[in-house]
Amino acid sequence: MHNAYSVVLAHNHPSGDTEPSEDDLTITKRFIEAGKILGIEVIDHIIISKNGFFSFKEKGLI
Repeated sequence: MHNAYSVVLAHNHPSGDTEPSEDDLTITKRFIEAGKILGIEVIDHIIISKNGFFSFKEKGLI
């Protein structure tokens, strides 16, 4: 409707640890691959906690 062609993924870690788990890394890769098929770019995946945040893009993982 608004011609969006990219997404930012985000989720929280209630534990306070912002480091991505193996599941976080795997699902991010799967979203990126699915996005390529659909023509939708994943521009970042952000993990948020009470202690800060982790940006996949900032860390060079996207």
